[in-house]
Amino acid sequence: MKLLVIEDEVKLAEYLRKGLQEAGFVVDLAHNGIDGLHLAMECDYDLIVLDGMLPGLDGLGLLAALRQSKRTRVLMLTARVKVEDRVRGLNSGADDYLVKPFAFSELVARVQALLRREQTAAVTEQCPTLKVADLEVDLLARKASRRGQKLLLTVQEFGLLSLLLRSEGQVLSRTEIAAQVWDMNFDSNTNVVDTAVKRLRSKVDAPFDRPLIHTVRGMGYVLEAREK
Repeated sequence: MKLLVIEDEVKLAEYLRKGLQEAGFVVDLAHNGIDGLHLAMECDYDLIVLDGMLPGLDGLGLLAALRQSKRTRVLMLTARVKVEDRVRGLNSGADDYLVKPFAFSELVARVQALLRREQTAAVTEQCPTLKVADLEVDLLARKASRRGQKLLLTVQEFGLLSLLLRSEGQVLSRTEIAAQVWDMNFDSNTNVVDTAVKRLRSKVDAPFDRPLIHTVRGMGYVLEAREK
């Protein structure tokens, strides 16, 4: 996966490049909006990490120009914390929004979540029904069932189950789950994710003799069919 980081603070930009490269990404850098827009238009990136305040051309201006011809995923970074600033960024075409200062682990989780969302859209079109053991989910009709019994899920429960199913066998951290299912400024230090998983289990696992949603201590959750 190839990323473009557009950040005018040189030390932060280098820190991001090094960390993202260690996470397995190929990373290009730009330190102002004009150079960043040129790279974004000329090259095909899987995702752009974009600072909101840039010399030459600010983040919102860059986004507006980019969205005229490209739908590249954009994660916007900014020191502005007001809700109206976040709304302005999203309305300008950002796919996610992260406020400085931030934990690098959360940045990586959000990048991965956005990239997975892109892949998921294509997978949904090709394979709208997902199945693990006796659990079946129709992504287009937004219906879920197990052993032929309909599961009555809330919107968030369906989103959480779909995420776990699409990531079958892959451990998802609480931060990564929060980035995909909840608001982008969700505080992953709360127990909201754990509570939601508990409620989902009560509907997906509890009525049946074979659990599919498993806790991986210290890491997160995984959905997979294990031997009894």
